[in-house]
Amino acid sequence: MSDETKVDNPGKEKQAKSASTSGSAVLPGAQSEKTPPAPGPAQLAPRSGPDPKLGAMPLKRAHILVLGNEKGGSGKTTTAMHLITGLLHQGYRVGSMDLDGRQRSLTRYVENRQVWMDQNSVTLPMPAHTVIARSELDTVTEREADERARFEFELAKRLQACDVVLLDCPGTDTFLSRLGHACADTLLTPMNDSFVDFDLLGRVDPENYDILGPSVYSEMVWDARKRRAISDGGTIDWIVMRNRLSTLDAKNKRRIEYVVESLSQRIGFRTAKGFGERVIFREMFPSGLTLLDLKEKGVGAQMSMSHVAARAEVRQLMEVLALPLGEPAHVI
Repeated sequence: MSDETKVDNPGKEKQAKSASTSGSAVLPGAQSEKTPPAPGPAQLAPRSGPDPKLGAMPLKRAHILVLGNEKGGSGKTTTAMHLITGLLHQGYRVGSMDLDGRQRSLTRYVENRQVWMDQNSVTLPMPAHTVIARSELDTVTEREADERARFEFELAKRLQACDVVLLDCPGTDTFLSRLGHACADTLLTPMNDSFVDFDLLGRVDPENYDILGPSVYSEMVWDARKRRAISDGGTIDWIVMRNRLSTLDAKNKRRIEYVVESLSQRIGFRTAKGFGERVIFREMFPSGLTLLDLKEKGVGAQMSMSHVAARAEVRQLMEVLALPLGEPAHVI
């Protein structure tokens, strides 16, 4: 009997079957052709009432912002936490979901923030955060049904209680990552400014740097876009962000800019300049703080010119994203 069909515990089989037939999303590319596409965010069942832990429900569902790239070390979590705090300081209700249940970098960031606030008697805005751990059930079918059910449950709560929900995906191709991509309203893909990172997006002719074709990650996003359109008619606004930019005008920098722009016209994504190579973006991880917290009451940090420039980069990225959130529900 194959790993796909072997069930050692009849109770687990019943549990998995129940989860897989409860209206849960279906992973793009991992189901049979006869299985209907995953329901989009608009089709997730609303809760019967407000969750006291998340607050009152807004009139419309939250906008879903996904940070995704199958290349590790591209700055997804650092970017995610700065976007979260930026939106919180603007007065938006932010939900966050860490889909990397192994590394849990975003979760550590949020936990560190809470510990720092408790130790220093300072109140800062916090996201409604959760982490979706990978399932440890026996078979692939059981694991996927379990992860799908827990993902949809946590996402549905935040869709009703928040203005924006940010999903931080792992730097690898996993079931949870594909679920997150398929639900995106906006997909932000940070990449280091190198051909090593670009290789996951597209293949390049080494002689003239022309695009030979899309690569594995671009193909996965294309598939997610198709399934999203089929499921609820929604679209995914995809932005590729060139991260850790050098201040030097080097040949490699110009070549990366050329191939990114060329690929964007071919497969349809927007581009954004990301963050410069600054230590300040990462050095406050142990305290859970970001650049956008430094002027808050009780933080007591001195702003240098480097801090000001880095903060401007964060704000510029938020302007490029242009998330359709409307006016914030409350002002902090």
